[in-house]
Amino acid sequence: MRNDGAGTGEPATAGRGWELFRRCGPHAMLVFTAALAAAAPELTPVPGERRAAAVLVGAAVVVHLGWDRAHLRRPGPSPAGAVYYWLRWALGFALSWLNPLFAFYSAVGYFDAEDLIPRGRRPWRRLGPLACALPVAGAQAGGLPPQSTAQWGLFAGLLIVNLALIGVTTHFSEQQEERSSARAAAIVELERANAALRRALDENAALHTQLLLQAREAGIADERRRLAAEIHDTLAQGLTGIIAQLQVVASTDDPAVARRHADRAADLARHSLGEARRSVQNLAPAGLAEDGLPQALRKTVDGWSERQGLRAEFTLTGEPEQLHGEVAATLLRISQEALSNVARHASASRVGVTLSFMGDEVTLDVRDDGRGFDPAALPPRTRNGGFGLDGMRARAERIAGSVVVESEAGQGTAVSTRVPLVRHER
Repeated sequence: MRNDGAGTGEPATAGRGWELFRRCGPHAMLVFTAALAAAAPELTPVPGERRAAAVLVGAAVVVHLGWDRAHLRRPGPSPAGAVYYWLRWALGFALSWLNPLFAFYSAVGYFDAEDLIPRGRRPWRRLGPLACALPVAGAQAGGLPPQSTAQWGLFAGLLIVNLALIGVTTHFSEQQEERSSARAAAIVELERANAALRRALDENAALHTQLLLQAREAGIADERRRLAAEIHDTLAQGLTGIIAQLQVVASTDDPAVARRHADRAADLARHSLGEARRSVQNLAPAGLAEDGLPQALRKTVDGWSERQGLRAEFTLTGEPEQLHGEVAATLLRISQEALSNVARHASASRVGVTLSFMGDEVTLDVRDDGRGFDPAALPPRTRNGGFGLDGMRARAERIAGSVVVESEAGQGTAVSTRVPLVRHER
């Protein structure tokens, strides 16, 4: 039987106390029972038996001292420990035969069989405590050997009781040891899982940093493509128109016609200048430098409405949060692109922009009541060239988002963007 508290979470002082008992208990019990036997000489009335008991006690002392030296050099179960255990049992049995008080000394074998006998000799581990029950039951029955039939019967009954108690105690002790081993294994596995989780978190942090860097680099490339589209769709077309108007002025002799085309050229130049300024302003989301995304969107919508002379409303739903810079910049860019598309193509009279914070995601909806279009009928360059709607989709996909366009001829257009809610890193 063993109960050292290993792996059960008991205080370390309890384990040290049990270790002290295992080391000193046999010595103390030998001295105690020898003192009892000396105080009750009537239990060994024969002088020869008293001398024999004294010799056996001396032999036990020698065995204990020798084992202490060997145990300090090689602690733990060992073949030498098994020899010591059975030699001590033989001395205890002989002493109990001479004087039943020495059964207390024999009972020490109940507690340290597993600490002395190696695990590979498990049957001997079980047999040790059972063998110790013989002198204990004999002492309880009045001494060994039994002197009458009744005493033999009492000895047999007490032996059965002792064996049953040892069996039950051993069973529960083994169960406790198995549970302790299982808990120790679970703790080791948990520590291994925690270490793996820490490594995964470190890898995720490194990956997050890498993804942000890639997103910034992709954003630069996207800005280049957007500016190329802006220059092609606005500045280049405006300059082409100006050249055409000036060519008419240069080739006509009619002052009125020349004046009219010169005015058109001036209007185109002013419009192109405005487009150039807008493109430069959109190089970076300057509105986010001082304001959060809701405030920047509101200013963007109000400014666009004033420039275009169209009714535009901004609506905020949900509890706003401070978004990560990449997320906020992406949504602001998409809103600017969507409003620019409305101004160029929709012929709308009313526009609505809604920003919604919904749990773990953010949505941006831009709706107009313009003429609408068939998304499947867009020109190939618009579908695949990286400009316009595909540019907005590319922006959203870089931060694990999506853009959905719903439109129908004569029914207006709705551009809905959904992105994960990634909070600002403080």
